[in-house]
Amino acid sequence: MHNNEIRYFMAVATTGSISAASQQLFVAISAISRHIQRLESRLGMTLFERSPRGMQLNDAGHILANHVRRSMADMELAMAELKGIKAADQTTIRVVCTDGLAFNLLPNLMAKFRLLHPRVSFVLTVGTARQVPDLIRNGECDLGIKFSLSPETGVEVLASFPSPVLVFMKADHPLASRDIQLADLNDWPVVLPDQSATIRQLFDLSCRMNNVFIDPIFTSNHFSTLYEFVCKTPQAISVSSHYSIMYSARKDGLIIKSINRDQLSQRSLQLQTEIGMPRTAILDTFFVFLRQELHQLDQQCRDDFALQFR
Repeated sequence: MHNNEIRYFMAVATTGSISAASQQLFVAISAISRHIQRLESRLGMTLFERSPRGMQLNDAGHILANHVRRSMADMELAMAELKGIKAADQTTIRVVCTDGLAFNLLPNLMAKFRLLHPRVSFVLTVGTARQVPDLIRNGECDLGIKFSLSPETGVEVLASFPSPVLVFMKADHPLASRDIQLADLNDWPVVLPDQSATIRQLFDLSCRMNNVFIDPIFTSNHFSTLYEFVCKTPQAISVSSHYSIMYSARKDGLIIKSINRDQLSQRSLQLQTEIGMPRTAILDTFFVFLRQELHQLDQQCRDDFALQFR
């Protein structure tokens, strides 16, 4: 295949239309259209679903685009190694995570890692629980970090850590000094993430199984918003993983508590990468660093807040 055919194909795939690709590449619309048709003719199949609103990749188009992205990533890796960047400890690590992990866990860990490896740079993308493995499988990110309720397909899980549903509240809350049952939350203002979050899905399931109905006073798909709302609302309670708030809970006068329900323990924090993806030495070093740090932070948080879970 000709380089221009692939270049124009990827531009249309990224922008969603030939006209937008034309503006991006400064190439005539007719030239891009001609190369796309030539590529489809060469392959013997269409690559796009065409509509008045633009062009979207079909199944064949997604397969080709994913292979092109992987080839580009492999080429960048080879060029970096040839230039000695691998040996010099200089590279960009692309990470994708879910919202709660971007709140303060990953910024702190990345900053700490850069103190040890100052020539490393990071690109952090925040996505939904569904988007994280998709970006990994497509080769668009080197590492995915997310909470998962079940085994993921098409990715390699490098490490997994228990991450049950916990509750957090101000340290002077009446529930802070005693064991908590789900039904106890009904007496207080409850703040929850929306239903797209795995923690909300697990929390709602546990409530149904225990005949508990909780009507939240505030719902949001941004964890930082939920966290700030709890800090500013008297006697409010919200749910979280200890990983999401362990860096900020104490300084903000919050306490983390567990609820003794097995259903709330069916979640793990996973480090994911693409199956068979070639890795630089510094990326492997980052994986090892994350495993060690997350293990130490987990134990420290359990000790600080007397958390008991498997």
